[in-house]
Amino acid sequence: MRSSTLKVDGSEGKVSEKLIKFNLITERSGGYVVDITIFLQVLVNSILLGGMYAVISIGLNIIFGVLKIVNFAHGELIMLGMYISYWLTVLYGLNPYITLPIVAATLFLIGLVVERVLIKPILNAPSINQLLTTAALILILQNIALILWRADYRGVSVKMPLISIGPIFISATRLVAFIGGLAASLCLYYILMKTDLGIRIRAVAQDPEVAQIVGVNVPRIQTLTFGLGAMLAGIAGSLMIPIFMVNPTVGSNFGLIAWVIIVLGGLGSFTGALIGSFIVGFIEAFVGILISLEMARAVAFLAFIAILLFKPAGILGEKARV
Repeated sequence: MRSSTLKVDGSEGKVSEKLIKFNLITERSGGYVVDITIFLQVLVNSILLGGMYAVISIGLNIIFGVLKIVNFAHGELIMLGMYISYWLTVLYGLNPYITLPIVAATLFLIGLVVERVLIKPILNAPSINQLLTTAALILILQNIALILWRADYRGVSVKMPLISIGPIFISATRLVAFIGGLAASLCLYYILMKTDLGIRIRAVAQDPEVAQIVGVNVPRIQTLTFGLGAMLAGIAGSLMIPIFMVNPTVGSNFGLIAWVIIVLGGLGSFTGALIGSFIVGFIEAFVGILISLEMARAVAFLAFIAILLFKPAGILGEKARV
């Protein structure tokens, strides 16, 4: 099928060789033209990537929104979810997507234990104590994984067809991750907005002292919220294992990008986390094709730094909370 093109004026100016190399811009008589097919393909990739990042970030965001603690080990919880899904697939022949409920329940229980043992004692401690504790948790989980499973890269292959819509191709595994991430986000939104538990979570997030006065069991809500955030990390792990290889340090990458996303959108903001996910997905997809994959992540971190400097409350501001 012949791809559509859009003429670009000012062809006498310099045009990036990368644009021409990846056929995003083609030189024709009288100027340069943008290849709409390639542009739409990259746009679709950015949307799918944003959906995957959403499920990574919303769990971290709800933990910060309610407990007001910086959980640097969130990426390691995703890593544990990937390993659990991997071993269930390898040892029992399960489809990694079928393992999702088991992984989610397991990470929920792990989250409850971590909150009770490590997080609750430091909730009222100085911020530096909280940072050091969650940073230590990173090392603990990474070294446990290293002892149990060594540093080998492991992955599973899921036989799924490549979906084509005209000239646009969609990876089925990434589409499943996108749908799963979107579904998890919508389920969390429903819980927060329409259920009694959600009302209590939002009350604790806004003012734990007032919530305690009106009868909310604040410690229990904090524990359940951390477990819920860990469960979302487990869901992310099950959705990611058919796409990414897992090793003991893979969680660091996911944890960093999750922090970039929630800072972009606004700490504690559910809607902001979704917006930040798609912004980062857009940046990485387009910069990755135009410049390089390494620069794509660098540009995302530059956006992170810019937000910290010029709009520390995030894109939606301090009042944008669930």
